[in-house]
Amino acid sequence: MATEITVPVLGESVTEGSIGEWLKQPGDAVAVDEPICSLETDKVAVDVPSTVAGILSEHRAAEGDTVEVGAVIAVIEEGASASTPASAAKAESPAASAPADTGAAQTLSPAVRRAVLEHGVDPSTIKGTGKDGRLTKEDVIAAAKAKSDPPPAPVASPAPAPASTGERREERVKMTRMRQTIAKRLKGAQEEAALLTTFNDVDMSAVIEARTKYKDLFAKKHDIRLGFMGFFAKAACLALKDVPSVNAYIEGDEIVYHDYVDISVAVSAPNGLVVPVIRDCQDKGFARIEKDIADFGKRAKDGTLTMADMTGGTFTISNGGVFGSLMSTPIINPPQSAVLGLHRIEDRPVAINGQVEIRPMMYIALSYDHRLIDGREAVTALKIIKEAIEDPTRMLIDL
Repeated sequence: MATEITVPVLGESVTEGSIGEWLKQPGDAVAVDEPICSLETDKVAVDVPSTVAGILSEHRAAEGDTVEVGAVIAVIEEGASASTPASAAKAESPAASAPADTGAAQTLSPAVRRAVLEHGVDPSTIKGTGKDGRLTKEDVIAAAKAKSDPPPAPVASPAPAPASTGERREERVKMTRMRQTIAKRLKGAQEEAALLTTFNDVDMSAVIEARTKYKDLFAKKHDIRLGFMGFFAKAACLALKDVPSVNAYIEGDEIVYHDYVDISVAVSAPNGLVVPVIRDCQDKGFARIEKDIADFGKRAKDGTLTMADMTGGTFTISNGGVFGSLMSTPIINPPQSAVLGLHRIEDRPVAINGQVEIRPMMYIALSYDHRLIDGREAVTALKIIKEAIEDPTRMLIDL
């Protein structure tokens, strides 16, 4: 009996996606709930699983095609065994693999599958370093590099370098659906909002001292590393409470205020920048915030973030400092009205009580929609964040 596989519901207000990659080809055996293709939406890549066990008989859409929710994209003939060797033997379209040290089946994320296909490695021969022994994209890349590195050769006289042909090449690659959406949203924010950025600098001495003093105890008690983002998230909560317009957004001819703080944290993913949301940040402690951030970062690399993870958000924090940025003017994440940009920490001479001292300093930037937020409010919010970071006790006593 033939069963049609349709595009599942992708999330609120999401009506279509694009076929990113077929994980199963016609003639392949498919098990129940086994992914047959990766579907790219505006925000995430999601797997489309088979609802039955059988043989994939045909594709109804090609890679790159745009398909609407409910559209038929494949047909499966029921009746074949889900454990058919052909399903497990095809390295070019793996849906499950076993780490060498466990022998247990493991579903690969879209990002890992893509890396396996690109580098032509056998995932069953790679030991995963992710949670529960799962493979990560970095594991695949490392295995491919080890495979491609030639064995050491006997020392010989260096051969003359081949003469350059002078050939210059170009490569055209179609933008992913996510990258197209990122481009449209950022350009739209620039065109619609009255964007302005205010800057300040922060002495990170107190936070660094606190982390140095308590990092071991914190990690032992909470099983998570004490990072900088937790401090900035809590400092932002103080600022947004005192300056509510920075936590609001414009909807039509109305201003929507929030009595909660849902912070979108900009995270790099294989297909571009994504912004998963820490819900009710104002009620969470440092440990919970750090765990949420670590989980988002890992799942972004693995390609397992969901639409629900990135829905909403009232304020964004983007940390360009991890890439070495000294200063930037971040763009707001619509419909939000403000974004906090963090940058690298570097030792700089500053005047302290009339004396020049070397302190670990960071430039921070607040970009905001001037239609809603006045300059006084933006400067005040950024100043509150600065003061909370320079004196973390303020975060404990809500000052």
